[in-house]
Amino acid sequence: MDGTDHLDRITLPVTTQRLSLRLFTADDLDDMHAYQGLESVARYLYRPPRTRDRCAEVIEKISAPTGWSKDGDELVLAVTRADAPGVIGEVVVKLAGAHAQQVEIGWALHPEHEGRGYATEAARAVASLAFDTLGAHRIFARLDVENTGSAKLCERLGMRREAHLVENDLDGERWGSEYVYAALVHDLER
Repeated sequence: MDGTDHLDRITLPVTTQRLSLRLFTADDLDDMHAYQGLESVARYLYRPPRTRDRCAEVIEKISAPTGWSKDGDELVLAVTRADAPGVIGEVVVKLAGAHAQQVEIGWALHPEHEGRGYATEAARAVASLAFDTLGAHRIFARLDVENTGSAKLCERLGMRREAHLVENDLDGERWGSEYVYAALVHDLER
């Protein structure tokens, strides 16, 4: 973005009223696999469910972020409840355009924890992190048009639907269409 590595400005864990967002550790393998291994979660991510071994590889990669200065740099945080052990999902911020300060945000939650506002609470926290600490000018989220829960989450955050990409991604033999939601700092309900 400005050549500065903003990751050193982040104090972890990021806490909300009910959640704690922190880096993944090797101890989170079973929890991650419990949701990333589900077809219902992978369906909206345009990839097959992750095996336990693949989850271990991912955790090894994301447990120590390398920087925040070039396109593709990302920070993936485990979502945990403040009142219970275990990881219930994850949120991600990805530097999609360093020069233009564009940051993609995303989330995945174990279906057992859906419908309680956890994803909205975690997404709101990571959106604030993107703007307040990581220097984003604009955040955006790409989601499958059939993922109505994530579309409603974007709207709850104050993001606007900017695009409808028709059959723009191929998952095996299924063409998927996407919505792109985006916000500037003054758009968000914080």
